[in-house]
Amino acid sequence: MGYEYDRVEVPDDGARIEVVDEEADELSVPENPIIPIIHGDGIGTDVGPAAQKVLNAAAEATGREIAWMRVYAGESGREKYDEHLPDDTVNAIDEHRVGIKGPLTTPVGAGFRSLNVALRQTLDFYANVRPTYYLDGVPSPMKAPEEMDMVTFRENTEDVYAGIEWEEGTDEVEQVREFVEEEMGFDDTMHDGPIGIGIKPITEFGTKRLVRKAIDYAIEHDRDTVTLVTKGNIMKFTEGQFSEWGMEVAEEEYPDEEVFAVPDSLWETTDDIDIPEDAVTVEERLADAMLQWMQLRTDEFEVMAMPNLNGDYLSDAAGAQIGGLGIAPGANFGDARVLAEPVHGSAPKRAGQDMANPTAMILSGRLMFDYIGWKDAADLIRDAVETTISGGEVTYDLARQREDAEKLGTTAYAEAIVDNLEDLA
Repeated sequence: MGYEYDRVEVPDDGARIEVVDEEADELSVPENPIIPIIHGDGIGTDVGPAAQKVLNAAAEATGREIAWMRVYAGESGREKYDEHLPDDTVNAIDEHRVGIKGPLTTPVGAGFRSLNVALRQTLDFYANVRPTYYLDGVPSPMKAPEEMDMVTFRENTEDVYAGIEWEEGTDEVEQVREFVEEEMGFDDTMHDGPIGIGIKPITEFGTKRLVRKAIDYAIEHDRDTVTLVTKGNIMKFTEGQFSEWGMEVAEEEYPDEEVFAVPDSLWETTDDIDIPEDAVTVEERLADAMLQWMQLRTDEFEVMAMPNLNGDYLSDAAGAQIGGLGIAPGANFGDARVLAEPVHGSAPKRAGQDMANPTAMILSGRLMFDYIGWKDAADLIRDAVETTISGGEVTYDLARQREDAEKLGTTAYAEAIVDNLEDLA
């Protein structure tokens, strides 16, 4: 592709990740890949370098090396380019296919609703993937947080996050109101006075590729179930369609012995259904009920696929069960591309104090490693992080909840993980 970069340099000591088959989600990954990294805003300046330290150690422990390509967005983009999302950054992630970023803040007047959403939509990272699993030693409000081992696939480009809406008091919103009332016949649903209106697009294309990605993940990672989570009983022609199209993927694109679609009418009696042995079952649940089932039947759910807004809510709720978003990893998947990112925000009040918890960004890097096939390095990272936390070496946010903890700064905590990683390798 060969982009001409303005203010960043492509590392000479690395090789580019190449696409083997985009439709099959297949990459050719060298032993010394070039990986773009955005440290991020706020505490990103602390957790970004800390995560790099751990990821470097895991790569080296498994005979590999990362050639980091530092790129910029948010506040650092503004400082370097006078814009928050420079072409250099977008092109670097596009060309090199695999990247990782810290938290970004979208300043007022930036021209974006969200820099994170802009990156996802610009580069078609259509699946936001959040694994939620418990690490021994992390304080949790749940009696049995270890029962949580769930991966959420959240559609990333549609739903209300598409940003198709009109502000109250504008000519545009009044045009839409008039059309809805007079042309479409919904005159009894609009109250008089100021109104804001938005559109919720859910497409067959967007739904099916998201559900397909979730099912493929379940097959590859030996997961038994994929759950489609919607409010299809109320929003029948958007979220209801999501469920219908998702079940069509399961029924039509995979053999029954590999994937079995459970009829909605029988979901409570799956023990009585003749499900082929070792088949991944695909079933449906209502989003509001899932918020309680995640707590009451935690171990029953493994991979969940859902529209954008539901995924935002439910993945955060799942993160609370295992100790909070400060340790929750995430990544955005496209076709033969990934951009890893922690779930938490930029917390500017904690920036530059060497106290922020880098676990979420480290584990996001673990998810990136898993995506590119470095599963041995990915497993080392998880084991080293868990060994460090369970041994009581933690950052301030966890130390204040544990009597037996040794409080470490961001850098010292990352170094402790590296020490444990080297012992485990």
